[in-house]
Amino acid sequence: MSRARFLAGAAVLGLAPAAATAGTAAARSGGGLTYRGVDYEVTDGETPATGWNAARMRADLRAIAEDLHANSVMVYGTGVERLAATAREAAERGLHVWLQPRLADVAEEDILDHLAETGRAAERLRREGARVNLAVGCEFWLFVPGIVPGDHALERVENMLAGTYDVDRMRRLLAAFTARAAGVGRSVFRGPLTYGAAHDPVVDRVDWSLFDIVGLDYYALHPDAAGHARELAEYRRWGKPLAILECGTCAYTGAPEAGGMAWRFTDLSELERSEEVQAAYVGQMIDAFTSLNLHTALIHQFVTRDAPHRADPSRDEDKAAYGLVKTIWHNDTDPAAGHHWEPKQAFHTAANHFATATTH
Repeated sequence: MSRARFLAGAAVLGLAPAAATAGTAAARSGGGLTYRGVDYEVTDGETPATGWNAARMRADLRAIAEDLHANSVMVYGTGVERLAATAREAAERGLHVWLQPRLADVAEEDILDHLAETGRAAERLRREGARVNLAVGCEFWLFVPGIVPGDHALERVENMLAGTYDVDRMRRLLAAFTARAAGVGRSVFRGPLTYGAAHDPVVDRVDWSLFDIVGLDYYALHPDAAGHARELAEYRRWGKPLAILECGTCAYTGAPEAGGMAWRFTDLSELERSEEVQAAYVGQMIDAFTSLNLHTALIHQFVTRDAPHRADPSRDEDKAAYGLVKTIWHNDTDPAAGHHWEPKQAFHTAANHFATATTH
């Protein structure tokens, strides 16, 4: 798996107190999720044909708003201008927006500068009336060099899995950088602030007093909502809205058991494609989060254009991707020949849940 593929499938403290107060009230009022939707990546892609494109973006967001029946979307990735353009399009379609920069594998100052520019773009949208939250980043231990050993994200994952890192040092560096990012976000954005933490208190011990909203990338598996309630209890003790910024799984048997590492495989031919498995997990998670009256649930993710669906099981990369839609390349080996996406079963499951949800 390439680094770009991993980044595609890896897996808010405003100065105006009213913003945080309103969010907390909504989260505690009962009646299910306030915001429900999907993650949407803004990326170069592995080729120009699969990278961000304004026309495709507009068509995708139309589908998210009108066909998926989402009322919220997380726009994440790199490139301030295209992040801002995507967020603006989402807002104009009536979607609540989470804007999250994910510049990776560069110097800390460059990551913070990218965050600051993204935050300024979010603030401009907010002042124009858009409903927008800023997430200052995602799982910094993974994307920021130096917190965990490794020249790039994939190496850091391997070091984490192997335990070849200093836990105490990692926690100190992670806490320090998270605080710096929160400060940068606060300095340029006056709306609700959050961060996409790994659902692992050993790894991501976040001081949530820095943020308005507790944000989690959550890939747990439990047989019922009670199990999720127990696992999420420590995050709800902060008395702040709890937003699931990532949840979901891939389309093969056994993927939910692999959690956020379902993308990691050695042989595609060993994975049994099952859109039913993905759809069932997505439906169960939406049901659980709704019953717990969480603030937000966002499914990871809408589309992964660099992981096409192919009839040959040994080359069907889509089954190891988290997308709610499957990408079909018109030429089996060359996306430049054209491509389109088709909804998977999980898309229809989510759409049915979202369409019948209470509107906020």
